[in-house]
Amino acid sequence: MIFFIIIQLILVAIGATSAMTWFSYAMSENFRELYKEPVLLSFALKKTNITLSEKSRKTWGWLIHYIIGFLFVMGYHIVWVKNILPISPLSALILGVISGVIGILSWIVIFKMTDHQPPIDFKGYYIQLFFAHIIFAVTATALYSILLTILTLLKAYVTV
Repeated sequence: MIFFIIIQLILVAIGATSAMTWFSYAMSENFRELYKEPVLLSFALKKTNITLSEKSRKTWGWLIHYIIGFLFVMGYHIVWVKNILPISPLSALILGVISGVIGILSWIVIFKMTDHQPPIDFKGYYIQLFFAHIIFAVTATALYSILLTILTLLKAYVTV
């Protein structure tokens, strides 16, 4: 049972984080700004006292980005399992707004802690980040719902 839940959460996190990242990369291209979270994370890592090669920093930037996505999905899962919110389009929007605010506050802290001031339009970055998190939450909710249905059907018709 727990194995299926972990697989479900990993798949949802990969899908939702990928959708969010695609949106951020598209906005970055469209506005000719650096709105790419994995790249910004690798730059922030460079500002710490951790010694890593450039390739390792880039890899860690991506890995951290997806781990954070997994943590958000775990939070959503708890909200849904504890019936705090139903699995619905409205809850997806609510979770996206909450996640967007958390994301913006987290980036403000990251930039302050690392003393990293990339040459970006911060207002534009935070606006696109807010909408990226709504896309994340909507995608996570849809994938979670689809996978929940598939896993329920599998458990009902497949014996192990």
